[in-house]
Amino acid sequence: MAASLPLVSALLSGLFPSADITPQEPWYQPEPTVNWQIQLQGSPNTGYAADLYILDLFDTPQNVIDDLHASGRKVICYFSAGTFENWREDKGRFTAADKGRRLGNWPGERWLDTRSINVRAIMSDRIALAASKGCDGVDPDNVDGYSNRTGFPLSYNSQLDYNRFLFDTAHDHGLAVSLKNDLGQIEDLVEYADFAVNESCHQWQECHLLTPFIEAGKPVLHIDYLYGSDPQGHNIHCQHMNSLSFRSLTLPVALDDSYRFSCN
Repeated sequence: MAASLPLVSALLSGLFPSADITPQEPWYQPEPTVNWQIQLQGSPNTGYAADLYILDLFDTPQNVIDDLHASGRKVICYFSAGTFENWREDKGRFTAADKGRRLGNWPGERWLDTRSINVRAIMSDRIALAASKGCDGVDPDNVDGYSNRTGFPLSYNSQLDYNRFLFDTAHDHGLAVSLKNDLGQIEDLVEYADFAVNESCHQWQECHLLTPFIEAGKPVLHIDYLYGSDPQGHNIHCQHMNSLSFRSLTLPVALDDSYRFSCN
């Protein structure tokens, strides 16, 4: 049985005392009109006119982060905060009890019990790793387990507690942090997150749910997977995205830089 949330919070306070962390406020806050790029597979292409790059925390060479900083760009480091990935260097730290159901179309991934003290300790260390690499922020993915079939009795409130834990930990390390998808909790989390990263809200007719970020002066970085081979559809899509003040890119599902079309 998972530990209660108050117990989790108390234990985590002991595991990660605030005295060991030196906040670097104010942390980076992306502008609402930021030009951006995301690439999670393949050798990073840093040749775009982008001010912000989202790159994989583990796979991105240090010299790529350093070179982007030298040219005045910001780096957001991506990691999955809600799933186990069997190819990550810290995979051995997860226990059998931490791992739940498999993700249907993503081989090697399983949902995590985000109530677990062990899972939270690992994620805290991942955020610390991002800070040590000089990342300007983090993009924690899969933070909506409560609305999926994970194999665990996750609830709206347990997810809210976990996501706030991620945001607070990132800020304690002087890092910006995104809310990745998780549209159902935007009203409760917009004040904690520094920007939103969303995949395909237009496809599911959910983009209106992201407007609290725009109203708060925080960017919505949107990814479209539909219009890579449909220029006319892409143009219409961009008109919609621009009317919402979203920063939208049309990209391959693999996020491997095989093509990129920007609305901005």
